[in-house]
Amino acid sequence: MSSTERKKLLDNCLTDLSLLAKRLCPDARIEATTEAFEDEDGHVRIYPPAGMSEEEIAVIEGKVADRRVDILIEKGVFICCAVYD
Repeated sequence: MSSTERKKLLDNCLTDLSLLAKRLCPDARIEATTEAFEDEDGHVRIYPPAGMSEEEIAVIEGKVADRRVDILIEKGVFICCAVYD
């Protein structure tokens, strides 16, 4: 895969995770970056609005994590995702 194709794949995966996070929490601020540390390809940071319960945050974390693992297995793209409260 060329570097251009790899970049497009990474961008698509970051967009996929960002849109999922936004669907799960429409009022959240989402940051997706191509920062690469060690074996990571990118990051998605989710900042939900103040006042969300731990249970609501756990649901977001779980669903985003599940999708992140699917992307890693299916496409070989390792994206670190986190919810910051």
